[in-house]
Amino acid sequence: MIQNQHLFHIPVMGTGHSIDSPIRVAHLGIHSVISVVDDLLCEKIRKYYSDQYGYEYKNIPRSASDGRAERIRAYLDTVADIVSEKFEELKMMSLFEDTEKDRYFHLLPENNSLKTSYNFISGLTEKENRQKLIKDLTELMTPGAIDVNIMAKVDALKTGNDGEPLSPEFSDANAAFRGFAMSKLSSSVVLSAGFNPRLYSYLAEFRDFYRDQAGQIKKKIILKVSDFRSALIQGKFLAKKGLEVAEFRIESGLNCGGHAFASDGLLLPILLREFNEKKDQLLETFRPMIISFYESQGWEYPDNEETNTAPRITVQGGIGNNGEMTRLLNDFQMDATGWGSPFLLVPEATCVDDVTSAVLAEAGTDDVYLSNVSPLGVPFNNIRGTGSELHTKDLIEKGKPGSKCPKGFLVSNTEFTENPICTASAQYQILKISHIHESDLTPEQKESEKRKVMEKTCLCTNLGTGSLIRLGIMNPSYGRQAICPGPNIAWFNRLYSLEEMVDHIYGRRESLVPAERPHMFAKELEMYVDYMEQLMLSIDDDHPEMRRMKKMHKNLEEGMDYCLEIASKTPYPGENLESIKTSVKKSRIKLEELMGVAAAV
Repeated sequence: MIQNQHLFHIPVMGTGHSIDSPIRVAHLGIHSVISVVDDLLCEKIRKYYSDQYGYEYKNIPRSASDGRAERIRAYLDTVADIVSEKFEELKMMSLFEDTEKDRYFHLLPENNSLKTSYNFISGLTEKENRQKLIKDLTELMTPGAIDVNIMAKVDALKTGNDGEPLSPEFSDANAAFRGFAMSKLSSSVVLSAGFNPRLYSYLAEFRDFYRDQAGQIKKKIILKVSDFRSALIQGKFLAKKGLEVAEFRIESGLNCGGHAFASDGLLLPILLREFNEKKDQLLETFRPMIISFYESQGWEYPDNEETNTAPRITVQGGIGNNGEMTRLLNDFQMDATGWGSPFLLVPEATCVDDVTSAVLAEAGTDDVYLSNVSPLGVPFNNIRGTGSELHTKDLIEKGKPGSKCPKGFLVSNTEFTENPICTASAQYQILKISHIHESDLTPEQKESEKRKVMEKTCLCTNLGTGSLIRLGIMNPSYGRQAICPGPNIAWFNRLYSLEEMVDHIYGRRESLVPAERPHMFAKELEMYVDYMEQLMLSIDDDHPEMRRMKKMHKNLEEGMDYCLEIASKTPYPGENLESIKTSVKKSRIKLEELMGVAAAV
């Protein structure tokens, strides 16, 4: 796996917003993650870039027998070729003449060994020695990784032309994974959105995920996890099959972009502390299982520094300035961080259309909210004023709610049909609204339930629309662009150059966010209290969910105690620790009121 020269990576964002990020930034040494949920979008983007770079392009039709896997493989191979071409061109450039090659080194963090060497060479005057050192330094340069995200639970099992279910290898997640596994990439697959035993078992069929005779793994596994227990359970499942987890990627349950997989009130600082204290357990637990598997296969498992190193632990979700990142790296000993939403305003790094970019830049804290628009039934971070929101409202006003469901990646509901359909589809919404009309609910309750049904949005199509418009593949008048930033986006208010954002991350310039921006830990706490308040609107003290609310309350209390410990420390530059104290005070009052009302009821 390519070493990350930076202290951050760009996570997956929607189906389209980071789909070509490696093409944009990998030659500069920056890691990023592509979504392959939408193989049809991948095919359109492949055609665009094949034309741009003069590559041969042959369409892979929807009717192809293994089309989903083939489209994903073909796109990833195209991205790999482009990144390789751009990186080799960059390496051939001169140094110290303000070239893209110089830019590569300027972007690196100050303590990076390559940057230290670059700065040293820049001060030399003896030509022959200088050229030799430049050649040696060039050989040490590495591109950013082209990592691939697969949502494990987005795994519909397709049917054939005869209407019969296909074998499990053709399920959406397995086919997407097969596309990555067959590709020429030497990078990582990021598995997110839950534990899928069928998919995890399928990984074992591909030799690239095991060590070769030299002890190297061509394709590695990154798990996005919610807590240490989840990391241990999933890691053990894979280890029994000889599969190693290269990295556990911790994400805030609510203070993130996209789908929000909320925990039971376990705040990020609590989770990070546990990982920091127990991370050695991961290697101690997994390694014997992995060695045992290799022995059962008659394979040799190398005993070296790499195989004796614990999995990397990284964190993402709501990081907004260098001070916060420094605390994550220093106090919690994280190996790296993920910065997502801010890069949506960096056109050099992500694929966002002009209209949506303006919506992001102008958004305030009230414009970013946790919505119910996702057909998956999971809370979804959303922003007001997008083309998707306007299109959904227009359909409702015309009395024609719902999507035609042209792609069907999120089909899961069997309430009215034998085969699963999507809750954002017109088919489902017509059936559901009819069912509501025939129910015994009051008129007010019926209207409320109808609104919940009709707000579901076609994310399969709309999350990719902005990228197609940005690349000129689709006419801007089509609209319908959806985007899913985290709340952090409200504090970034214009477009930024790549240099501006990277310098902001490393604290090398005046901060791009104001001093009053709440600390990421403060924001997460407030979001959890608001989330708990929403959950409690529909339950009373005898409701089965009340036990969960009490558990959530207990966890939040423990989290707030620890947050106050952090707030009492000396802040790193730019860290607004005072906002943590304020948030804890407000949140405790609100929680007391919530639990008091529940007890009274």
